[in-house]
Amino acid sequence: MGYYIETKGNFGKAATIAAEWDGIVLKYSPRAYSDIPEGKALIVVVDNGMFEAAAFCYDEEEFKYFTDSSDPRPKLYVLLDRELAEQLSGYNRKKT
Repeated sequence: MGYYIETKGNFGKAATIAAEWDGIVLKYSPRAYSDIPEGKALIVVVDNGMFEAAAFCYDEEEFKYFTDSSDPRPKLYVLLDRELAEQLSGYNRKKT
């Protein structure tokens, strides 16, 4: 686990990702991993109190982990081009 997109600053990551990389901020998470449009990636921005983390949900397991309704932390969701998300997060398909 653990591919993240870094931005300047500890907060406002969803807005930054949307503005800098043409992402779309969603009000809610897709209901299932299969609902993410082809060619797109889901980035879940999790508010950890002291900072936000922008997690790349690169597969169904990551999606389930970061969209678990029992996790009370505030979250925002961003759709981003899949190839760009892989580049920005350092994701390596061969390792997973």
